[in-house]
Amino acid sequence: MATSTGLLPLTPDEKYDLIESNLQEVMREDLIRTILPNRPLRIYWGTATTGRPHAAYFLPAIKIAQFLKAGCEVKVLLADLHGFLDADKAPEGVLEFRAQYYERTIRAMIQAVGVDLANLTFVRGSSYQLTPDFTRALLRLSKRVSVHDAVKASSEIVKSTGEPAMADGMYPMMQLLDEEWLGCDAQFGGTDQRKTFALATDTMSKLGYKTRAHLMNPMVPGLTGGKMSSSDSKSKIDLLDDAATIQKKISKAVCAPRQVEGNGILAFMQHVLLPYSQLQSFDGKTSAIQVTLKDGVEPTALTSFAEVKEAYNADELTPQIAKKLVADTLVKLTTEIRQKYEADSEWQSIAEAAYATPQKAPTKQKKGKEDSTRKVSDNTSSSENIHK
Repeated sequence: MATSTGLLPLTPDEKYDLIESNLQEVMREDLIRTILPNRPLRIYWGTATTGRPHAAYFLPAIKIAQFLKAGCEVKVLLADLHGFLDADKAPEGVLEFRAQYYERTIRAMIQAVGVDLANLTFVRGSSYQLTPDFTRALLRLSKRVSVHDAVKASSEIVKSTGEPAMADGMYPMMQLLDEEWLGCDAQFGGTDQRKTFALATDTMSKLGYKTRAHLMNPMVPGLTGGKMSSSDSKSKIDLLDDAATIQKKISKAVCAPRQVEGNGILAFMQHVLLPYSQLQSFDGKTSAIQVTLKDGVEPTALTSFAEVKEAYNADELTPQIAKKLVADTLVKLTTEIRQKYEADSEWQSIAEAAYATPQKAPTKQKKGKEDSTRKVSDNTSSSENIHK
């Protein structure tokens, strides 16, 4: 994989352009621009260790790679206690295993992109969120934030059914304090966290903490239409899926001709393919997707998302071609991850402990039905053996 080794250092403006590229919003740009000429910008990204990371995680992974390329120091917060607070998505007994699984997976994703990981560190939320100092700060913060504001801040990031639980309000307040405990200049997340970021801007200075910048990725549609969810195997592409499975899932993706808005395939091209090509380029600054739009014609270089949209609206870049581009890139990026997983028995054991398959309770059979059920099962097995 290409790295930044040997390339000319970026200017502060070039660093900022790389940091903010494809983001939907930057809060307190002035803070970032003040820091960049003097020292590395310190950024943290937190992820609750709940369901298995899937292909949508390449969006933050690519941004983290860009941050690293811009010389930033990046901390990935493995928010195990946040996963526990969020509707118990991570039961207490699996917190440690899921944190280990996330760290190995995210590290492998960023390695697959091909950037230097020297300035990347992983931190467990529980390593400091259970300390007396953090607890004392949380209590102080609770006197400054109303129940309404706390629940409002969590409304788009915490799964709540019915009446909000106290945990729903604790979730964003802990996230506010994470900024201080991780010593960051900026926090990176999605626009679904904007209310939490706004609460941090309004509140943290009142407790004597410094104000941070906030970097927000847009919320993009999933590859298969709608939101890609780790709880729905049909809506997601697992990072351990093989090439044939990835290609099959992508072939079924919602990708209407000439329709750019709400198109997950094109969103993936914008937020993964183009920046990935830039990270792999010789100068580290040029992005280009090489694509054959017509048989017998030399490949065309699409160097920006504006060019991608233009080609798609003209139906030169067809849904079939776009899907193939995305599938091929996903196969390339995930092959290395899958190979590492298959060669690491410890990682496999961690995965089994973190995401053990629930055992279904045996169904009770009515008296007199057991023999006939066994015969049907035996006949099915015989039929399968014959067809093999």
